[in-house]
Amino acid sequence: MTTPVPPDVLPHLDAVQAALENAGLTVYVGGTPGTSGWTPPDKFCVLYPDPGMAVRSSLADDRTGLDSLMQVTCVGSDVVRALWVAGKVRRALAVSLVVEGRSCWPAEDLGGPPVQRDDDVTPPVYFVPVQYRICSTPA
Repeated sequence: MTTPVPPDVLPHLDAVQAALENAGLTVYVGGTPGTSGWTPPDKFCVLYPDPGMAVRSSLADDRTGLDSLMQVTCVGSDVVRALWVAGKVRRALAVSLVVEGRSCWPAEDLGGPPVQRDDDVTPPVYFVPVQYRICSTPA
């Protein structure tokens, strides 16, 4: 009998990042570059993943399903650009992700707050964090 393998969030993170980059977005993971001299593009997104949770796939208590929350913070030099990024993200994640050995379904769009202005950076930017639920089971 084969021991069930718990899911790994990293291939899912890679799949989300690839989907966003394939949509033509500049993607940073866990924050923006902190180096001096970095000039942000006029629109980009920042992906903040959680570690995910192994969930039961059957009554046998084999925790091979994955349930993860990924926040995509959509950033633009103005409100319209931030919302443009949010729309590109929404379209990119509306299809099933491709993760080897897993069956994924389209990310569940959990929404986010209104667009906000960040005056802590120069020049100020506008941002809106949107959360997505990522789920998969073994293929």
